[in-house]
Amino acid sequence: MIAVDVPTAGRRPYRIVQWATGALGRSAIRGVLDRDDMELAGVWVHTPAKEGADAGALAGREPIGVAATRDIADILALDADCVIYAPSPVHDRLRELDTICALLASGKNLISLSGLVYPYAHGPQFAGELEQACKRGGTSVHGSGVSGGFMADVMPLVLSRLSRRITHVYARECTDFARHPSWRMVHEMIGFGKTEEAYRRALRPNRAAMRAMFAESLHLVAAGLGADLDEIDVDVDYRLAGTDLVTAAGPIPHGTVAAARWTFSGLAAGRPVITVEVVHKADAARMPEEWGRPGYSLRVDGRPSLTLSVDEDWVSDVISAASAHALNSVSAVCAAAPGIRTYLDLPMVSGRMHV
Repeated sequence: MIAVDVPTAGRRPYRIVQWATGALGRSAIRGVLDRDDMELAGVWVHTPAKEGADAGALAGREPIGVAATRDIADILALDADCVIYAPSPVHDRLRELDTICALLASGKNLISLSGLVYPYAHGPQFAGELEQACKRGGTSVHGSGVSGGFMADVMPLVLSRLSRRITHVYARECTDFARHPSWRMVHEMIGFGKTEEAYRRALRPNRAAMRAMFAESLHLVAAGLGADLDEIDVDVDYRLAGTDLVTAAGPIPHGTVAAARWTFSGLAAGRPVITVEVVHKADAARMPEEWGRPGYSLRVDGRPSLTLSVDEDWVSDVISAASAHALNSVSAVCAAAPGIRTYLDLPMVSGRMHV
């Protein structure tokens, strides 16, 4: 069913809290300010330097009279309808569970841009705590995923409507990080610029973290297609820089890690039924085209089989797209029955025509 996101006549605007003000959070603030059916109720920030700053100024706009806070108590006390939750990616979901549950129990619905597309993937205890928090607050929690995740989370379910007797789903994303400005993301989280020894030493904990992060997407698609996954297999390969590379996040010296390919295979009845391949490149233009060019590919093997491929320019602004994806879901999430609400539970939502 398709639900058009049109404000109910006479309804007050949705009061939105923005949690974290990185690139995604700032984009979400601008999106709220540009809509007549939403208003910004509050902003939580991580760094002391942003505390007390005007939310409009943080987002590159004129001041709006909403001061950012680092105190969760300030946010919990607000009268608000929905929290747009956009912290830096967190590999260990248990670390953030208490915060998310507190927000939900305070009567605020929550849309996450950092996971939660299928919380059941983390086990019954994790999902149970979310459900109990939603029950206490009369709220819903939904994970919209980031823009690239849309291709691995939502599009397989959309394309599958055109096929029967589906035997395998394959999704691939290849990202070029040459212009990505975050040192923490590029060097610490992805591991570019590390020596081969240091990278291999970090693989064991990183493998578990990446499995937890991408397990949600695989389990979501499996549930949508009526399959139960027995396990998720994870494989990783990497390549070293053949020359010194200069990126927006800093140098990648010759001989250090400059590309990686992660493959996540969801197994059912002993065979892969869903595969997600994630390729990261420090500078795709100056590296061999092994593992393909930046962009996205999706294949549904069935009757008929379906293939969709787009290059990295399929969307003009991935940050804006990701924040719009969350904001366009606010009305459906706020109207939903309390509890965990994935893409399998909510009506398909659309953007808003500007005329």
